[in-house]
Amino acid sequence: MPKANETVLEIDLSALTHNFNYLKSKLKPNTKFLAVVKAFAYGSDSVAIAKHLEMLNVDYLAVAYAKEGVLLREAGVTTPILVLHPQPVNFITIIKHCLEPSIYSQRILDEFVKVAEAEHQNNYPIHIKFNTGLNRLGFWENDIDLIASKLSRTKAIKAKSLFSHLAASEDKNEIEFTKNQIASFKSIAEDFKSKLDYSPWLHLCNTSGIINYPEGHLDMVRSGIGLYGFGNSATEDKQLKPIASLKSVISQIHNIEKGETVGYNRVYKAEGFETTATIPIGHADGITRIYGKGNGFVFVNGQKAPIIGNVCMDMIMVNVTGINCKEGDEVIIFDGLHKASNLAESSGTISYEIITAISQRVKRNIIPA
Repeated sequence: MPKANETVLEIDLSALTHNFNYLKSKLKPNTKFLAVVKAFAYGSDSVAIAKHLEMLNVDYLAVAYAKEGVLLREAGVTTPILVLHPQPVNFITIIKHCLEPSIYSQRILDEFVKVAEAEHQNNYPIHIKFNTGLNRLGFWENDIDLIASKLSRTKAIKAKSLFSHLAASEDKNEIEFTKNQIASFKSIAEDFKSKLDYSPWLHLCNTSGIINYPEGHLDMVRSGIGLYGFGNSATEDKQLKPIASLKSVISQIHNIEKGETVGYNRVYKAEGFETTATIPIGHADGITRIYGKGNGFVFVNGQKAPIIGNVCMDMIMVNVTGINCKEGDEVIIFDGLHKASNLAESSGTISYEIITAISQRVKRNIIPA
């Protein structure tokens, strides 16, 4: 790949193909695969990612909000799209663009039925979410009769799937809790299906669930972070390839003497004769202030350079003392070798947060498969 000459996020579709195929290899042949492409496909490029996954014959896509699904439809994506957290104000938009809502409460169910009937829908696909322990969104087990009764009284909607979400599938200390979630969901599903004259699909597992709990794969699985190259464990991380590389350049180099300070509020003071480099990326680009004051780092010509002082809106300064470099040299913030998860851990956060935070003003460069 050519060296970066500006701040750029490179997105490697061959790495995406690898991750998709690796996760699919964990499944039985008839288990469907839903790819989560919310939040600009975890900070990358949702249209490019969705179209590539479509080429790989993914069964479903998922977004958080209706407008994310509309963006994909307007770009020509035809794969079924589940909207995980819809709001009633968007229900007509959802129907207009053939998106499929997660129905997670009585209010949302009643509102969607009303809109679907007014729009003269017949068996419009919905996905009913149950809460089995995450306590975020979802119906309770004792809502089954209520939901089944409402479904029986309208022809406007039909339950395409029942699903829930695992709370701690990556945590080896929570195996009993996770197994209880799986058992609870299976019990809910059996009770629910007994009240219908058809069988909705069942899905429960996220990326860590795919890897750690094959008994929970059911009819379909959902993967987000795994597709983007992170497996929530050191062992699985080795099997996956981060799809995104965040790169920049050295804009200017400064030689400073002992006692001189760097950046806002003078929080960094040189302990001796030092060399610093200024890089055109800052908290407006997703490199937040938590990475300043030596917490975060970049790589210059293969060597680690700590971020010093406070992160600015558009710039960071790094200590390149002893590193052979010059203005215009490439800088790696993270890539397949220098992983985003390592940078995140240095500041007490997680890979999800840093990769999804990369601003849309950062240029995206799609590397074909």
